[in-house]
Order: sequence, then structure tokens, then C-alpha cells
Amino acid sequence: MSAKKVPGQTPDTQLHRTVDKKRKDDNRKAAVKQCKRYWGANYTHGGTRECDEYPFATTYEGAAEHDYDADAKKFNFSVKPIAEADNGAGGSLLLSFYAKNRVIDGIEDGSIVKNVS
Repeated sequence: MSAKKVPGQTPDTQLHRTVDKKRKDDNRKAAVKQCKRYWGANYTHGGTRECDEYPFATTYEGAAEHDYDADAKKFNFSVKPIAEADNGAGGSLLLSFYAKNRVIDGIEDGSIVKNVS
């Protein structure tokens, strides 16, 4: 999508954690659907890879955001198959970030992601 502006990179486009199991599951399903679309049904390479998504499945801005908010841009997320262990490690780091920084559920408590080299 050429108009993609993935949230979470600036203070005015923060990410917001959700603890709603259905919403997280819907985010993951929407991400996996796109992994299958672009890398084929065997994108997992026999179960050695998982579909990694950004924004994270644990956010309101995840891959299924458009299903919950008609004003949200459809396909305003990125996915890529990565090694299962790496995806699990990233998820553990994210949960640790939430806990250490007391990031709770809701739009009142946002965060941003900054990649540094």
C-alpha cells in the first residue's frame, strides 16, 4: 500500500496496548493471512518460521485495526516470516517492556518504537 503510514514511530502516532484476547487473536489472524498471501501457504517452512507483524498484535493498531475502526486505513501494517525463536524472543522482550514501564491497556497509555543502530 503506497499510502501506508504505520503508527508507533512519532509521539502523535503512538501505539496503545490491548489486553483483549479476541483483539490480539484477530490481529494475529489478519497478519498471518497476509503472510500466506505474499509468501504462500508454506511460509512457515515446516514450522520453523512465524509471521511477525508490526504494529504488534498486542496493540489496538495491530493488523485487524480496520475491522474494529472503519476510519482506520486497511493494510496499514507490515508482516514478514521470521525464525520462530526470534519471534518468540521479540514477544518476550515486548511483554517485559510493558511490565517494566507499566504500560497498561487503553488509549490513555501510548508508546512509540524507535530503531537505533
